[in-house]
Amino acid sequence: MPAFTATAPAKIILFGEHAVVYGRPAIAVPVTALQARAIVRPELRAPHGQVRLLAEAIGLDALMKDLNPDHPLRRVVELTAQELGAAYLPACQITIQSTIPVASGLGSGAAVSVAVIRALAAYLGKSLADEVVSTLAYEVEKIYHGTPSGVDNTVIALRRAVYFVRGQAIQPLRVGRPFRLLIADSGISSPTATTVAEVRAGWQQNPADYEDLFDQIGAIVQQARLLIEKGQPEQLGDLMNRNQSLLEKLGVSSPELERLIATARQAGALGAKLSGGGRGGNIIALVDERSAPGVAASLSEAGARGVILTTVQ
Repeated sequence: MPAFTATAPAKIILFGEHAVVYGRPAIAVPVTALQARAIVRPELRAPHGQVRLLAEAIGLDALMKDLNPDHPLRRVVELTAQELGAAYLPACQITIQSTIPVASGLGSGAAVSVAVIRALAAYLGKSLADEVVSTLAYEVEKIYHGTPSGVDNTVIALRRAVYFVRGQAIQPLRVGRPFRLLIADSGISSPTATTVAEVRAGWQQNPADYEDLFDQIGAIVQQARLLIEKGQPEQLGDLMNRNQSLLEKLGVSSPELERLIATARQAGALGAKLSGGGRGGNIIALVDERSAPGVAASLSEAGARGVILTTVQ
């Protein structure tokens, strides 16, 4: 039997991180230059139901039954099998490969989940609707993030830009005119669950101030949506800068991120902000064809571990 392979892109949040957990909107887009891949190979000589999981990047080579029941990879396999009505999977080996940095706000966990779900479905000769894939991946996101917003699994499963409000129907976002973003990796690992929990603790202690910050972020997201749909992306830069200021007030930025953001702006970016949970991970910078090379070079010289140019369309 052949191997069954599925891939899933990374994602970035353009606007609305953290506030989205509290009912405000967010805009997120896929990043196809970075991918997670799941490969399911039949193991004809292994006992029925045996699943071996391999993920070299994290040093994993184990039988699924030997993993903790809350291990994300075990959980996504079991949820998918349950959804597909398979009490026992035909013996197989699932190999995970990914070019998406872990704990950097790019949705690495959700991308792996989506790739595994689709590869397993193909292995069993079935397919799942995007919305079902997203729902299954969301259940695994709870392990990674504690109180996930649902943005990661949504945009990665749909593979397109979305305007997202938690608890409401997904709204695909029409991009009136393509625009360019640089994604710069700070090189600092920062699990989203940590910053999400700290923001929640601050909100619980001082709900009025935090709700005001969330409202301001939500208003920026709504303005950004209109500009994107109208094909006026060059005006997004100021909104990015304002969103970053509010994220700093939430306490989720860091000196390292702010240094890269300042570097991007000084080199000619129209705007820049952190993307994702914060404290580490990535910044994004709005650039045009003329400014992109210089901004990318400046970010690399300033210590960014990697700089990726992506087009939102």
